[in-house]
Amino acid sequence: MPALHDALNLRDQSGRQWTYMPWGPFGDAGEFAACVDALLAEPGILTLAVIDLRTGQPEGMAGWARIDPAIGSIEVGGVIYSPGLQRTPAATEAMYLMARHVFDDLGYRRYEWKCDALNAPSIAAARRLGFVYEGTWRNATIYKGRNRDTAWFAMTDTDWGARKSVISNWLNPANFDANGQQRSALSALSSRCSDASRL
Repeated sequence: MPALHDALNLRDQSGRQWTYMPWGPFGDAGEFAACVDALLAEPGILTLAVIDLRTGQPEGMAGWARIDPAIGSIEVGGVIYSPGLQRTPAATEAMYLMARHVFDDLGYRRYEWKCDALNAPSIAAARRLGFVYEGTWRNATIYKGRNRDTAWFAMTDTDWGARKSVISNWLNPANFDANGQQRSALSALSSRCSDASRL
């Protein structure tokens, strides 16, 4: 827990990365640990640590909520990455592995992604991964003393059939040069996938 606290709280002194989270930033490691303990105890929510396998260190959190096995629907949420994990292949791989478990292991039909409609990075991430925008729920909730309009995205099992190979191909080490720079952008590959699915 201290290592995760340090990754998420000490490397971003501004606290901006917590703007669109329902909790945080945290004053100290104890306050952060209490929040994580509450999340772990919450029924209907499964919270995971995101580990960077290059270092073995925790670099973020993500989870599943609104889990409904009867209809095969589940939501990814609570995603927050340390500055060191943001915009890396490992960050994309974490989302890929979670989606693969939902569709390939659990056999679910629908995977949802919801975020504050003002959260441009989250919206961009959803689209980049192949989630489809389904609309905005106005005045959906209040958090941190302000209104939140919620943007809804989702991916179906049919969508996943195409997205899986696109993301897997993007993650292939051959897609990155010696400096770790991507040769083909995932957003471009996903866009071609979307265009093909309309034919």
